[in-house]
Amino acid sequence: MEKATVLFTPDNLAVDVEPGTSLLQAANLAGIELVSSCGGDGTCGRCLVKVQDGYVKVKDGGNISPRAKKAGLVLACKTFAEGNVVVDIPSRSRLEEHQVLLDEQLLLEKDIDGAEGFSLQPLCQKLAVTLTPPTLEENIADWERLQTAIRSALSCSDVRISMSVLRQLPEALRAGDWQVTVGVTQINGCAEVITIEPGHTTSREVYGVAIDIGTTTVAAQLIDLVNGFTVSKKGSYNKQARFGDDVISRIIHASERPEGLAELHQTIISTINDLLAELLQPGNLAAKDVLMVTVAANTTMTHLFLGLPPKYIRLEPYIPLAAATPPVKAQELGINVNPEAYVVCFPSVASYVGGDIVSGTLVTNVAKDERVTLFIDIGTNGEMVLGNQDWLVSAACSAGPAFEGGGITYGMRAMKGAIDSVDIDPETFEVKVSTIGRCKARGICGSGLIDCLATFRNVGIIDRAGKMQTDIQTPRLRQSDEGWEFILVYGAESESGRDIVITENDIKNLLRAKAAVYAGIRSMLNAVQLEMEMIERVLIAGGFGNYLNIGDAITIGLLPDLPAEKYTFIGNSSLKGARLALISKEAWQEAQELGEKITYLELSAGNDFMEEFMSALFLPHTDMSLFPSITNVK
Repeated sequence: MEKATVLFTPDNLAVDVEPGTSLLQAANLAGIELVSSCGGDGTCGRCLVKVQDGYVKVKDGGNISPRAKKAGLVLACKTFAEGNVVVDIPSRSRLEEHQVLLDEQLLLEKDIDGAEGFSLQPLCQKLAVTLTPPTLEENIADWERLQTAIRSALSCSDVRISMSVLRQLPEALRAGDWQVTVGVTQINGCAEVITIEPGHTTSREVYGVAIDIGTTTVAAQLIDLVNGFTVSKKGSYNKQARFGDDVISRIIHASERPEGLAELHQTIISTINDLLAELLQPGNLAAKDVLMVTVAANTTMTHLFLGLPPKYIRLEPYIPLAAATPPVKAQELGINVNPEAYVVCFPSVASYVGGDIVSGTLVTNVAKDERVTLFIDIGTNGEMVLGNQDWLVSAACSAGPAFEGGGITYGMRAMKGAIDSVDIDPETFEVKVSTIGRCKARGICGSGLIDCLATFRNVGIIDRAGKMQTDIQTPRLRQSDEGWEFILVYGAESESGRDIVITENDIKNLLRAKAAVYAGIRSMLNAVQLEMEMIERVLIAGGFGNYLNIGDAITIGLLPDLPAEKYTFIGNSSLKGARLALISKEAWQEAQELGEKITYLELSAGNDFMEEFMSALFLPHTDMSLFPSITNVK
């Protein structure tokens, strides 16, 4: 059968496909990543494209708005090429470069934030070893001879070697005249020889990579393990997003499709390998120079990264396959570093409190501080830890994808063109917005949505229940086929030429998201019988938190009404912890202990969380005594 050619504009990229191939699949084959949070089922309504010319078949059943249909748009996942086709991709339908937190450059012991008490003792190092040559009288075997020397140098009784590296030993010893340089990894009390070089090499360089795998973004740093310096750092979006915005969508895809788990596993490996190539390029380093990899990720991302079935994470009673996973060789995963390099993942606490939270708890020293601390990472889930040096409890609440643009009419992730702040004149209701990249607006991201919701409330566009006040006098407020909406940016000023609006339904989605986070905090406090004012510091992690306006977050009831000085943004604590563990065996060991020490509170058990959630579905809350600083309570 003759193939169909699909030409994508404005990229001017063409791909030949079998007739009946969806435009979403064709875009993937062409290397174009479209926004699609439902794995191609048509339910998210986000992979919008415009067929300019050609023969297609559009199937019914997709979630496409009347507004999009009127603009001549179709869902790429529900539109199939029947012949040659020309397809235009609007900018807001693309997955592009995200705002990714990569943290500071330097990583010497004295420069590590929150790393007091940890010394520079990397998980992997190179040792120069000199052995006594064997004789007829002293005829100990090569490996036992080397093993004895390493035991003495490292004060470690358990020294191992893989068969493939062992095969290299006899020639390396003799080529180096009984002097060799060995790369040794030390994990969980065991040392393993992973590289052997003849002689005492002039360079003792050894590198490791720390990786944070988020649901939305992936960040990585290349670290010189000799001195702890960061050599390079890169970040990208998680290409698994094509299979769903949130972990539940990806679990369903992995569990219900025969090839689903393999697709998700290979996609995250591909994402990481692309980052590794970029990390190695500045120093002209080879993949074989990287001898250690540490990974911090939520529980689902850890499973998908390792190729472990995540099915039962989403099914009651919500049990992961493993909380602590064994070290694995890079060659087994397909990671493009030294094949013998070990990849280790931070342990999880439970299905929805993962290694990224353990990593953040490690680097912030919550478990060593006498102050009662709330550590929180807000994304599609609100994951949090409460406690101090004596006790630690954790919980997770499903905030949904709203804070990352999902379920919002013009929502988008933190990319170029996303509105990140909104200012509205209380008299004229004229709007000023700022965007990432200071360019024409394409949509609105999480921090912009929080700012928008707070501003709407402050100037009286919405009431405490989130309903738009239809008696205000402004042409920006109008009724559409989908209900009331407010125009943030007129089409003449937007990139797409279409009005960018916030609808009442968008506001309801945001209210549910913020209510879930606040209810999670309240539920944890109730469980340990503490009042809100007993929290002595609040540490906010993650990309979304880094751009959050605390005043706005309190105004809408997302965060507790506490003094501003109690709040601290800590950036990508997951990546910081992964990096700290890479250069400190003590830190890695403490991370293992934290995974067991933190108690998990299941919010779905009992009625407390749901009662708190219902009470938080107002601005800022039904109980205004919880928000004494908020005065606009009409």
